[in-house]
Amino acid sequence: MKQNSKNQLIGSALLLICAFIWGSAFVAQTTGAEYVGPFTFIYLRSFLGGAVLLPVIFVMGKFRNTEEKNSNGKNSRKTLFIGGLCCGAALCFASVFQQAGIDKGTDPGKAGFITALYILLVPLSSLFMKKRVRPIIWPCIAASVVALYLLCVTDSNSIELSDLLVLICAVLYTVHILVIDKVSPHVDGVKLSCIQFFVAGVISLVPAIIYEGVDFEAIRAAMPSVAYAGIMSSGVAYTLQILGQQKTEPTLASMIMSLESVFAVLTSMAVLHLAPTPREAIGCVIMFAAIIVAQLPERKKKIQ
Repeated sequence: MKQNSKNQLIGSALLLICAFIWGSAFVAQTTGAEYVGPFTFIYLRSFLGGAVLLPVIFVMGKFRNTEEKNSNGKNSRKTLFIGGLCCGAALCFASVFQQAGIDKGTDPGKAGFITALYILLVPLSSLFMKKRVRPIIWPCIAASVVALYLLCVTDSNSIELSDLLVLICAVLYTVHILVIDKVSPHVDGVKLSCIQFFVAGVISLVPAIIYEGVDFEAIRAAMPSVAYAGIMSSGVAYTLQILGQQKTEPTLASMIMSLESVFAVLTSMAVLHLAPTPREAIGCVIMFAAIIVAQLPERKKKIQ
């Protein structure tokens, strides 16, 4: 019993660090946007993230037994390759819209909360797949709409282009998660992530060269931000997520990782001195409450 509690504590700590890295990466994206365009930032970040996972794959491969290695046949490799292409494309477009929104002026904290809307959109999308949606999701969706109004709609009843881009990003991240949910049970998760990063990097590289050009001085100036987003947010945090989820109950794990949006606000305030307005703060609180409630396990009916 004590060992289980210890494992749960370790797992929760790893996921908390993961959430902090993900949240603080929004600050890195903001500082990086001062030097390079969205496509350039994403291809640099993606290639770094993929490169960091290569040694992780090598080390994890050493610890796998022969039976596990032999089970990874042609069908699995084909699924891994196709899944990596699909996940990489979805990740690329979602990341570009998010980075473009930040580049246009959405502050890191607000971007974190708008992006977190995918946690509510994923169960809602189950309707299109003819799956049951838990009743608690509907009031959470209604609350998130109120939160988005407070976060995004200005006094003139218009929505900023930058916030709209991040909102589109949340929809695309929903697609990304659904694709991962379909593919990941059949393949190695770390390999899938590594492939998707390289695919995202290749896709974003072409428009980066065409529309943004190659400015080595600007890239050099942006590299600290790119390195944090690529190495820490993509490589390190993803590994911590895998290790943490192995030791943590799924509902608790998802709740801890949803703190990413809170850390986005806190690090934005600490590093960039960007505090949300009272209206935005209320929107953040409502959105966070909706995210937490949406992840609570459904009560089982007592059998009479």
